[in-house]
Amino acid sequence: MDNLSDPGIPPYTRGIYPQMYRSKLWTMRQYAGFSTAKETNQRFRLLLDQGQTGLSVAFDLPTQLGLDSDDKLSEGEVGKVGVSIDSISDMRDLFKNIDLSKVSTSMTINAPATTLLALYVAVADEQGVDRKNLRGTVQNDILKEYIARGLYIYPPEASMRLTRDLMSWCSANAPSWNTISVSGYHMREAGCTAVEEIALTILNAVEYVRNGVNAGMDVDDFAPRISFFFACQNDILEEVSKFRAAREVWHKIMTTKFNPKDPKSSMLRFHTQTAGATLTAQQPSNNIVRVSYQALSSVLGGTQSLHTNSFDEAIGLPTDDAVTIALRTQQILALETGITNHVDPLAGSFVIEKMTSEIVASSMELIENIESKGGALSGVRSGIQQRMIHESAWKHLNSVEDGSMSVVGLNVNQQLDEPMVEGEILDSSLAEGQVLSIKRMKSERDNEMVSNALKNLLEACYSENNLMDYIIEAVKVDCTVGEINAVMSEVFGTWVSPSGV
Repeated sequence: MDNLSDPGIPPYTRGIYPQMYRSKLWTMRQYAGFSTAKETNQRFRLLLDQGQTGLSVAFDLPTQLGLDSDDKLSEGEVGKVGVSIDSISDMRDLFKNIDLSKVSTSMTINAPATTLLALYVAVADEQGVDRKNLRGTVQNDILKEYIARGLYIYPPEASMRLTRDLMSWCSANAPSWNTISVSGYHMREAGCTAVEEIALTILNAVEYVRNGVNAGMDVDDFAPRISFFFACQNDILEEVSKFRAAREVWHKIMTTKFNPKDPKSSMLRFHTQTAGATLTAQQPSNNIVRVSYQALSSVLGGTQSLHTNSFDEAIGLPTDDAVTIALRTQQILALETGITNHVDPLAGSFVIEKMTSEIVASSMELIENIESKGGALSGVRSGIQQRMIHESAWKHLNSVEDGSMSVVGLNVNQQLDEPMVEGEILDSSLAEGQVLSIKRMKSERDNEMVSNALKNLLEACYSENNLMDYIIEAVKVDCTVGEINAVMSEVFGTWVSPSGV
């Protein structure tokens, strides 16, 4: 089609780089984290030895909610769905024998993102790594927690302050760090459609940009470090079109609303994870095929990094063998299929171009509708996005249950005598050891230094100062994740998001 712009040219529909994978492959960034920091460090080093090119940290629920492992509210959840990080001691163990100047690290953390980044920076300081050389991403996307995931602590205004503080601090101190990964993944996993995923994600990003600009930041000082995170489900052509449309929509929104001077401010860079919601516990080996097709769609759509799910994740935490197969899926895709020799190889297809245009138009309509009602934050307060996702999820569930949508092994092609598959079995003593470890650390540290650091943080919370340096000071003297976030909860309070039901 003659009217298609080249890759690397606004509005970046065909990709943000002229050569795409011809010059550099996507980052193969497998998500991992379970039990203790020492156990997760072993998994990280296995993945790096197998050829992984970036790390991605999954934290347990207490850590994601700013709680210590010895908190009563953490009981039964320590180390269950990710790694438990209570203090700088755990962060040291997590990255033992891993040079933070050479690895790119993604941390899926939101409400206590400032605390976890502070711990990472503190360990990098101990390693002698220049902060300007730190590379990676912290998710730091609190709006989608209110909308779809539920792992938030503070009211929206306080959360947005913390998001802004992190972005501002990194702009001055760690300019190569991606300060926010605006995540559509969790909203898609919760049930929204492809169009809704694009629209709601970009609406959240607009809210973060507006928040920074209204606080006096120049858009070009932080927008180039905004990245995005999308899901990839089974409809190959829709998913490819979705990714192409997302780049176009973001460019249109940024140029019309914020008029950036730096072209990178309107380039949509994104990480993709294959869809956990599509994995089945029935005939789990089929998930290898699903993940392979989803990975193909992600690459055809121009992703900058990719996580491929393990086939046994519908059963439990992935085994070493399953993780290796997931990584090999990406490597085969990159090295054996030939698709990396071409930039946007489906461009010009009537179906792809039509679907891309339709998704752009539908997403823009939805964005404008919610913006007219006050934008993403106002919508969160009234439950607009939450209600939309519930309705889409209900339609999808009905389509599976009435058979109008086929899921192999679940409602068609069933196999009654399929063999049992077991996921990773966690050693319960590891959680017990984590609780004992933090109790011992609290009894052995210099508690006067801890008290002074927490007092300084408390006073800063009442001021308009950026909180990052205060939190870094606190973690360096062994203040814990729970103690730091308890101080902020004392000042900011907590909140309950409307469900939208």
